[in-house]
Amino acid sequence: MNDAIYLDYNATAPLRPEALDAMTDAMGSVGNPSSVHGFGRAAHASLERARASVAALVDRPPAGVVFTAGGTEADALALRGTGRGRVLVSRIEHDAVLAAAPGADRITVDAEGRLDLDHLDTLLGETDEPALVSVMWANNETGVIQPIARVVERAHAAGALVHVDAVPGAGRLDPSVLSKVDLITLSAHKLGGPAGVGALVVREGVPLVPLIAGGGQEKGRRSGTENRIGIAGFAAVAVAAMIGRETEQERLARLRDGMEARLRAGAPELRVLGAGAPRLANTSCLGLPGVPAETQVMTLDLDGIAVSAGSACSSGKVKRSHVLDAMLPGDPIAGHAIRVSLGWATTEADIDRFAVAWQRMRQRLSPAARAA
Repeated sequence: MNDAIYLDYNATAPLRPEALDAMTDAMGSVGNPSSVHGFGRAAHASLERARASVAALVDRPPAGVVFTAGGTEADALALRGTGRGRVLVSRIEHDAVLAAAPGADRITVDAEGRLDLDHLDTLLGETDEPALVSVMWANNETGVIQPIARVVERAHAAGALVHVDAVPGAGRLDPSVLSKVDLITLSAHKLGGPAGVGALVVREGVPLVPLIAGGGQEKGRRSGTENRIGIAGFAAVAVAAMIGRETEQERLARLRDGMEARLRAGAPELRVLGAGAPRLANTSCLGLPGVPAETQVMTLDLDGIAVSAGSACSSGKVKRSHVLDAMLPGDPIAGHAIRVSLGWATTEADIDRFAVAWQRMRQRLSPAARAA
């Protein structure tokens, strides 16, 4: 696989050198952060430095960071730990949110994947019961960015708390829009850090009942000895992502936009889903009518190109996208779209090779191409 092209950063990013170096250094030291001797105090100090770096990713005080075993746990802690019996989530949330709140009311989205704020207002006004609203900052399948500041304004006016799954957007978008959010989910491996480490960032004063009881680590909000090595890698990529963030996103946007223009020029039937809304610079959701997503993923894989269809965290299988179904009910394109996501190691040569492979696939498989 040395010559393969990896374009699935929204599933997981290749490990950044900064993370590898930080984790290697952490492996060379010993100490439980809860121990009172010198080794323990040194480990605790290292943990708190990492906490500050992760907090800076979303411009929050370090005290609000609760380290978890990943974004899925952080989502579950947010949705179940606040004590709010009523939960509102968008129809396009990650499976980790939908599974954590199976009885939640679902907020609709428009054809571009933008949250229907009027529907949010209607749901908020149906009862006086205190609610929790959970909305993803940017969608992991389409890249569409949600109006978080407006969501917070409306939710807080109705007495609701707001949770934002910021996993796809952190390190890519301006964190100032999250300034009034109550709970924020983060994950290391989408930034080029290790898998199995994440965080829930909690605004001061927001109550949180732990899901995992034990020794009372993380100020009693998440027990269990902290993953000091993974957290070191998380902190390193948090810092790396914020250095030159705007320049890097401009670079990725140029690659992404150039790729889409190139594909459109030779394939008039191509649909770029969510392209009418603000999107993450690194994400394209490409619909090829008449060609199942699974077929596209497998065909490109055989050509040495790694992309995905929908979220990689659901079952390891390609299935119809609930995100696209919510955006375009009844439209078969929901089963005919792939996600191409770029990142820190993506090059112009990678995009060129993908474009050639995609065009070759389209020529063989697309009903529109065969009919031409």
